[in-house]
Amino acid sequence: MLVRETAAALAALGFDPPGLVTACRRIIDRHPLSGPLWWLAARVLTGNDPIAEAWNAADDITADDTGGLLAYALPDDSIVCVLGWPDVIGDALPRRGDIEVLVVDTLGEGSGLVRRLLHADVDAADVPMAGLGAAVADADLVLLEATAIGPTGFIGVSGSRAAAATAKHAGVPVWLVGGVGRLMPKRMWDALSGRLEVMGETWELDDELVPIDLVDRIAMPVGVLDVADALTRIDCPIAPELFKSVDPL
Repeated sequence: MLVRETAAALAALGFDPPGLVTACRRIIDRHPLSGPLWWLAARVLTGNDPIAEAWNAADDITADDTGGLLAYALPDDSIVCVLGWPDVIGDALPRRGDIEVLVVDTLGEGSGLVRRLLHADVDAADVPMAGLGAAVADADLVLLEATAIGPTGFIGVSGSRAAAATAKHAGVPVWLVGGVGRLMPKRMWDALSGRLEVMGETWELDDELVPIDLVDRIAMPVGVLDVADALTRIDCPIAPELFKSVDPL
């Protein structure tokens, strides 16, 4: 919804290159860790027809079926651990009545997902943040959602790094869930992840940087792929105009 509304706002600017650059920079300043918004802005700034590019990007987001593909790929009768209430994962899990979901209550959002899953007849348990390690160790699969994915890491909700590291130690596979617009080329990823470094003390933030080598597979619009294969499927152009903020950081 946010990407489509932003696309409409950018399209309304018409062909005004200086205005588009400023608008895109302001959007990134307000949502610095949103891969889909960086992807949208980059497409608009590098496209031959910015208005058409904005609407095409919005349509691509709307048509994204990563959640459906993820639901199909989940192992039968498995115990799955998730953090908070992630968008794509939250769309996939209610489709699978044969699994059990351990929802770690990150940022106070977990209980809402638990209620939704129970309403969909999916067995779900609300796990306090203190129980993250135990929940991961008891799971058959850990699902983590990324707001942006780069060649060396991803941005996930706070607690994602601890969950991934615990899973790696316990031999529990970790699937990273992305979606349209979340996979960044190196230069765009460096610019996006650099914003996190100036947002405050890392342990006080709602999001964190997680090394990609803690991930086993990545769920994308084309399916659940090996990490190396997934990282070759970048469709975000490089827009150097986005490397600068409207207001200096």
